[in-house]
Amino acid sequence: MLIDVTFELNGKTVTITTHPLRRLLDILRDDLRLTGTKEGCGEGECGACAVLLDRHLVNACLIAAASLEGKSVLTIEGYRETERFAVLSKAFARAGSVQCGFCTPGMVMAAEALLRRTPHPTEEQVREGLTGNLCRCTGYNMIVDGIMLAAQEGDGLW
Repeated sequence: MLIDVTFELNGKTVTITTHPLRRLLDILRDDLRLTGTKEGCGEGECGACAVLLDRHLVNACLIAAASLEGKSVLTIEGYRETERFAVLSKAFARAGSVQCGFCTPGMVMAAEALLRRTPHPTEEQVREGLTGNLCRCTGYNMIVDGIMLAAQEGDGLW
């Protein structure tokens, strides 16, 4: 059985016909060719597929298509068009936060979710905000530094 699902993706309304249990991750990558969202573990443990669903950080590998009706999804592709992404990108570059880059889209979306809630986070809050996002290069300190720098340099944006 296939269903039609209409939702907002990066500010634009999209309608897809799909199986109700199909994963958002597969819809983004396979159907819509938005490959910035990565598949890591496929079990909601690594955060590589993190996106914002109605402004909340979720793992796209755990979201079923049927639950998307009427929702708003923001992926790294949509987020990179924002001024806040520009600040985070520059801060990540300055802090050396990007190593192999596989986890970076998920880390950036986690950083956005954190900074929306807490524009001036402590280091402990940043580390808590990254819980659920794994970096296989183990570059956590530089990622934390990048987020702290973005919070400082983007003061007033979040």
